[in-house]
Amino acid sequence: MENDFLKILYEDNHIIVVLKPQNIPTQADSSGDKDMLTYVKEYVKEKYNKPGNVYIGLVHRLDRPTGGVMVFAKTSKAAERLCAQIVSGEFEKKYFAVTVGSPRDRQARLTDYLVKDEKENIVRRVPAKIDGAKKAELDYKVLDVSGEVSLVDIKLITGRSHQARVQLAGAGAPIFGDAKYGGDALAKGHKLALWAYKLSFLHPTTKERLVFKVFPPDDETPWKFFPVEKFMDVVKPH
Repeated sequence: MENDFLKILYEDNHIIVVLKPQNIPTQADSSGDKDMLTYVKEYVKEKYNKPGNVYIGLVHRLDRPTGGVMVFAKTSKAAERLCAQIVSGEFEKKYFAVTVGSPRDRQARLTDYLVKDEKENIVRRVPAKIDGAKKAELDYKVLDVSGEVSLVDIKLITGRSHQARVQLAGAGAPIFGDAKYGGDALAKGHKLALWAYKLSFLHPTTKERLVFKVFPPDDETPWKFFPVEKFMDVVKPH
């Protein structure tokens, strides 16, 4: 069973790697809209004719408007081992973003302290001493510039909610299409230009290093303004 929302990139007895479309929640939220965790559970339940509740472990998340590659665990042991890799830094997540303008530096590490306002669903940069503030770090590099927008490569070091969006806005380059953090001046009606293009981790049982890459929707604005393929080291399938 595959459908418009579930494109499977890899599957074995321990993990399932999928492409998350934009504007689909990672897990159930207050919207009541169907989420990726539910889609994956339904797929596994139907494909393997499993009775009762199906276990699928949520290892990491993508914000609702962000698309790209995700891995889910099919056993609790796999989930535990993947989560341990996130803590140890062996689990690598890389993103492309198209920003309005360019960050002040061509390449840098951003370190901020963030607090999430759950009621407003917005994240703010705050002083480190603020109660509840969580440290957020990412590395970025500006890959290309086209007019008023820039293609930026991002490696998350921590995994905070809205992290890349808030930190790049704080660096003077909000993400294209991000009305929440000031990136919609040029982008009315366009999707958020943030895409999880690469996921790399050790297989939870074989320990083999697995790498998955997925292209952003390069026929859409603003991705079509950049030679994304050049920066992914893979040939786009036709």
